[in-house]
Amino acid sequence: MLFNSIDFAIFLPIVFILYWFVFKTLKSQNILLIIASYVFYAWWDWRFLGLIIVSTLIDYSIGLAIDSEKKKKSLLTLSILLNLSILGFFKYYNFFIENFKDAFQLFGRDLDINYLNIILPVGISFYTFQTMSYSIDIYRNKIKPTTNLVAFASFICFFPQLVAGPIERASSFLPQVEKRRIFSYAKATDGLKQILWGLFKKGNCRQLCCFCK
Repeated sequence: MLFNSIDFAIFLPIVFILYWFVFKTLKSQNILLIIASYVFYAWWDWRFLGLIIVSTLIDYSIGLAIDSEKKKKSLLTLSILLNLSILGFFKYYNFFIENFKDAFQLFGRDLDINYLNIILPVGISFYTFQTMSYSIDIYRNKIKPTTNLVAFASFICFFPQLVAGPIERASSFLPQVEKRRIFSYAKATDGLKQILWGLFKKGNCRQLCCFCK
């Protein structure tokens, strides 16, 4: 789902109205954010929802363990290896296979290794490094691990920055997810103005590109 699509123009107001005027408690609002974010991501390809869920559970569990176990460095290393392995597989598997085969061909050997038809999950770099930042911040004693899985999942899959960033540090964003939010008409109108201005600029840039062609 693109931010400048008709689908998102329908999706966002629905989520906004439900969030502020139907779901009143902090937990219910965070659950809505998770559902909305998963719907937003699944609009592109629902099969990759499992990756976000796995990344979320990995660092939620490791974060709790880092705070209570003596082997903090080993647990942080485990978090980094697991997350980078998932990212590396989808992003670089075929690249390494191609170079590996080319290297053996220099010595007159052909390796029968098949490429995989791998689709790069959109936004995987953003949420992978975001989950890792949580474990790193706990390791550095910048934050305490949260026991609220709902809040943590909301922090990881927050749809406005899920597929385009920026990467938010847990020490900055997670406390905001765990606190009660109060509706502000001034902030809502300011946000709407920024959205409209962004769409206007994007539309002008697209027209300029077409003109240049």
